[in-house]
Amino acid sequence: MLFEQFVSNRMEVKLMGPLELAQQYMDILFTGKDVGRLGEILAEDCRFVGPFYQFDSARAYIDSLQSGLLSDFGFDIIKAYEDADSACLIYQFSKPGVDIPMAQVFEVTDNRISSILLLFDSAAFDDLAMRQD
Repeated sequence: MLFEQFVSNRMEVKLMGPLELAQQYMDILFTGKDVGRLGEILAEDCRFVGPFYQFDSARAYIDSLQSGLLSDFGFDIIKAYEDADSACLIYQFSKPGVDIPMAQVFEVTDNRISSILLLFDSAAFDDLAMRQD
């Protein structure tokens, strides 16, 4: 009976490929709705590295997003790639005063995103800060 329950529970879990996980991440992040749902697709020890922020756990990253890093912004995918355990999204990021290309590389382990590398030219945000002063 326990084995049948185990098999039944395993069948309910939908395995996603790296690109599908990356796209789900973007959908959650860019809508800003229920950012806590990122906990469902990020590994507990997920490492995020970007030009402005670095985090060594999913909890720290999600907490920072919930405390106000999210603002009015959008994106349009330019290209998307994947292999067995990673995905790369190249997109045009836009928010008032900033319109630049960005790329994110997602590494996946055990059907969860284990690391995220965000790449972009941070000078566009320096220009925005100077225009707002």
